[in-house]
Amino acid sequence: MQLFKDLKQYREFLKSNVKKEIRGKYKGSFLGVLWSFINPLLQVVVYAIIFPYIMRMSMDHYLIYLITGIIPWTFFTTSINTAMISVLVNANIIKKVYFPRIILPISSVTSALVNFLISCIIICIFILFSGMGFSIYLIYLPIIVVIQYILLLGITFILSAIDIYSRDIENIMMFLINMLFYATPILYKPDIFPAKMQWVLTLNPMAHIINAYRDIFYYQRTPEFISLAAVLLVSIGIFFIGYRIFEKLQKGFAEEV
Repeated sequence: MQLFKDLKQYREFLKSNVKKEIRGKYKGSFLGVLWSFINPLLQVVVYAIIFPYIMRMSMDHYLIYLITGIIPWTFFTTSINTAMISVLVNANIIKKVYFPRIILPISSVTSALVNFLISCIIICIFILFSGMGFSIYLIYLPIIVVIQYILLLGITFILSAIDIYSRDIENIMMFLINMLFYATPILYKPDIFPAKMQWVLTLNPMAHIINAYRDIFYYQRTPEFISLAAVLLVSIGIFFIGYRIFEKLQKGFAEEV
């Protein structure tokens, strides 16, 4: 409950920090917010050209399949990369002004969320021009986004707190994220895994989240709510564990930074 009290009390600071994160990301850039579209679009183009030839994969609307996986994954990686160092890069402010330190990773994840929602326009444009059209199942989009948001907050609470005491976590996470990318069905269909190895994907929360996005955008069907419910429970658990870890470690932030 203290977290929600702090967020209510410092809501204006949170808003201004999110705006600063978004503006700072594109400061000095001629194209500005358009990079939210261009970056994932370039990734999609590269994979769409190369990957089918490598995997000998034939799939209807493979470009849509790719983009509905890469854009949510970009939200995931951007949130972790920026929020993980959010406390460290604000060291000067931490030493001078009091405010709930947890607002820093929350601001980073929220700014990434805004960019993700903007990037979703790309998905809609591609779906529209592919002739697939939109479906009623898009009403489930907010549910999936909220689940991913909670998961990311929990993860970044832990990482941003640990990063103050050990910079090694940044390099470790870079390696783990690259490994997780190929362990998540973004470039390929889940059934490419042998039946005996399918259980590996069930342990990956992002696999379920990516599949849910694909259900509403690509397959145009109801997402698997049992899987989403399981991911939600895991996300809430990670959220509270992350919050406790952050609260415990933040006492030494001022000395360490």
